[in-house]
Amino acid sequence: MEPRRNRGIAAPATARPQQPIPGRKMRCGPLCRFLWLWPYLSYVEAVPIQKVQDDTKTLIKTIVTRINDISHTQLVSSKQRVTGLDFIPGLHPVLSLSKMDQTLAIYQQILTSLPSRNVIQISNDLENLRDLLHLLASSKSCPLPQARALETLESLGSVLEASLYSTEVVALSRLQGSLQDMLQQLDLSLGC
Repeated sequence: MEPRRNRGIAAPATARPQQPIPGRKMRCGPLCRFLWLWPYLSYVEAVPIQKVQDDTKTLIKTIVTRINDISHTQLVSSKQRVTGLDFIPGLHPVLSLSKMDQTLAIYQQILTSLPSRNVIQISNDLENLRDLLHLLASSKSCPLPQARALETLESLGSVLEASLYSTEVVALSRLQGSLQDMLQQLDLSLGC
């Protein structure tokens, strides 16, 4: 009888030495995989923030267009001073994200006090714009504080009774100017 030949049965692992074979790939552990994926992971993080910034700019342009569609807002300059309406914010040369949010909160409070149908959608858009600003701020690790109700707006009721139309025109005109400033400053590196 002939001895059995080894027909594909491997010898036990202890019998052969474990030496790297030239030309064979090394096994990559979790750290190697993570390092290999790092450029893709960091790129994925940058895309949503850029999208949020683009959405913010688009929404600002949409609100400005809505204000332009209201014909009577073209009658007053955003820089013009109107007695009794000093509580409506004017233009600011340098805006931080928190100042933008505070300004938009004031305009939103004014617009929701107006009975005009023209401003309902604009007020809703301002709320969405503030949410986008909060996302931008949190991406820069500076969450914005909740905007506080302004004491100066407590007298808004009496002003509205006296000059409802003027309040709407001045508020929308100044809001349009502020939004255009914000649009320009979003391209800059804004602080908290």
